[in-house]
Amino acid sequence: MALTDNQLTKQVGEYLVAAELARRGLISATFAGSVRHYDIIASGSEGGHIPVQVKTINRGSWQLNFGNFVNVTMKGNSQVLGANKKIPYKGLIFVFVRLQAYGSDQFFILDWKTLQDLLRKNYSAYLAKHGGRRPKNPETLHVAIKPEDLAQFKDCWDIIIDYVKLDQTVT
Repeated sequence: MALTDNQLTKQVGEYLVAAELARRGLISATFAGSVRHYDIIASGSEGGHIPVQVKTINRGSWQLNFGNFVNVTMKGNSQVLGANKKIPYKGLIFVFVRLQAYGSDQFFILDWKTLQDLLRKNYSAYLAKHGGRRPKNPETLHVAIKPEDLAQFKDCWDIIIDYVKLDQTVT
């Protein structure tokens, strides 16, 4: 699939996630970018629900702002990592979608804390490799996640399914 419009790519990803959730017996409501920290609410038959943030690519890597996950301060031209940021919504789940040929799209599912820890580990290693300083732009907090970084989370739909089947309600 060769989608070039970012908004269309985002929309396809959200609807694919909603369809996959429905195939697994969950109801979902999409918000098409109108809610700040999540794109879908997934709900189980007993009323448990959970917010889901969808990130979609059709090539390359996913792009995130590390500053949304960890406090970062500057010491000269070096970045100093502070405390992890608080989760914006309890139970927040991320689904990273990699669009491929029709019917062979890939889904990587993980919770906020797991993603935050992964980003911190990778970002810390990157900074250490460069003496604490981002080479091109010392102040940027841009971080890229490649599909291979998320391989262990491929098709981990049970993270969502188990949560809503336990009739937990996120507040």
